[in-house]
Amino acid sequence: MSDYAQWQGTDLVLECYVQPKASRDELVGRHAGKLKIRITAPPTDGKANNHLIRFLADTFGVPKNQVTVVAGTASRHKRLRITAPTHIPALLQDCVD
Repeated sequence: MSDYAQWQGTDLVLECYVQPKASRDELVGRHAGKLKIRITAPPTDGKANNHLIRFLADTFGVPKNQVTVVAGTASRHKRLRITAPTHIPALLQDCVD
C-alpha cells in the first residue's frame, strides 16, 4: 500500500496533486507523497474538478457519480474517493495490492 492510495472497504482513496491546464490528461506518478495527475481543464468555475472526475471515472471504469472529491475542492491538493473501481491503472497496480 502506498502513502497516496488506500483501500477503505471497496473504495479506493487517493491523495492527489492536480496540475490543471496541462497538454494532456494523465496519471503521472509520485509527487511529494501524492499521486500527480495532469488535466487539460483550467482551474476556473469548477471546470478542473468536473474534468478530473470525468477523467478518473473513465480511468477506473466507473460512472462519474462514483468519483468524489472528499477534500480540496479549491486546491491542487485533493483527496478523492473512487467507489468500487473496476479497473486499476498499471501505474497504481503495485500501490493498491
